[in-house]
Amino acid sequence: MKFFDEARIEVYAGDGGNGVATFRREKYIPKGGPSGGDGGRGGSVYAVADRNLNTLIDYRYTRSFRADRGENGGSRDCYGKGGDDITLRFPVGTVIKDLETDELIADLDEDGKTVLIAQGGRGGLGNIHFKSSTNRAPRKKTMGQEGEYRNLHLELKVLADVGLLGMPNAGKSTFIRSVSAAKPKVADYPFTTLAPNLGVVRTTEARSFVIADIPGLIEGAAEGAGLGHQFLRHLQRTHVLLHLVDLAPFDPEADPVADARAIVEELRKYDEALYNKPRWLALNKLDLIPEEERAARVKAFLDAYDPVERHFEISALKGEGTKGLIFAIQDFLDAERDRIEAERVARQAAEAARLAQLEAARAAADAAYAQEALLDEDDEALPEEALDDAETGRDGDDPLPEGRPR
Repeated sequence: MKFFDEARIEVYAGDGGNGVATFRREKYIPKGGPSGGDGGRGGSVYAVADRNLNTLIDYRYTRSFRADRGENGGSRDCYGKGGDDITLRFPVGTVIKDLETDELIADLDEDGKTVLIAQGGRGGLGNIHFKSSTNRAPRKKTMGQEGEYRNLHLELKVLADVGLLGMPNAGKSTFIRSVSAAKPKVADYPFTTLAPNLGVVRTTEARSFVIADIPGLIEGAAEGAGLGHQFLRHLQRTHVLLHLVDLAPFDPEADPVADARAIVEELRKYDEALYNKPRWLALNKLDLIPEEERAARVKAFLDAYDPVERHFEISALKGEGTKGLIFAIQDFLDAERDRIEAERVARQAAEAARLAQLEAARAAADAAYAQEALLDEDDEALPEEALDDAETGRDGDDPLPEGRPR
């Protein structure tokens, strides 16, 4: 299955049904009064995070989704049926934004999280709501509201603890195969990896973390070189970046120091927050360097490169040094667990507050709509002598013609 991490869709919530103006007409009850019911509420559109999905391919070709319209009200105080809601399922980590306003609609960062993304229209009011002591035969009704329409941009950001960075053929896929059960494609040509890969690294039965491998970066990615920046978004949720550097490149003219600095510069161009994340160096492919030259090669690289927080010397192919690296990562994540959890709780609280504020605004708009409809004075009270004519047929048809026997 192809990996798609971006899509654009349109969602249409259902319109509300119209209210009706009818009057009760039964034998021995000549002046039954108004009996028109309200229209049903239109169906809404919800987004749900589903851990069983890992791509947005379902929304690549089907791009328009419509909820049902509410039914119109009926006579005899019958209310219209509400339209059925529709639920759209997305991979965990999907960010939904309004394409026109760039407003954040939902961040589906937990399995099962449900967010309303388009609300159905309120049903119109029937004439039973407009009766009063001075208007005993109201002919007023209101139409249903239109449902919300949104043009949405979907962006998938995978959830991982560690993100792998590096030039093409730096050994990222080999490393993730070495330390986890993931089996990404490995070959001897650049850009073998064309989509992000996730692997679970288990250090003990109770301790593990998730590592993300993305396609390689090259200098000029910000200008579209190679695969560009399009996959760096998948590293934005990680807690530490692992920068793999090939110390034994096939090209004799390649400069590992310049290549490593180019990667860091591309990070800075893409996102300052991503650039400022903890970043460790993993000097890879030491198995291709004669053992007596390794120490000198590593020292020369570190002297020429900028100071780093931590560095490790590994051979991903043979597994040399990888065990110490993954245990160091696990210890770092365990030490940062409280901070990571605090950030997660703060993020969830902010998201809940935003959604509550949005829901309150929608409720206030509904209340204002109902209040405006009830206070509207366009429907004036009928004179007393007109009340006898304010009756309709059994099924809520037009008023009875003059002279028709009752």
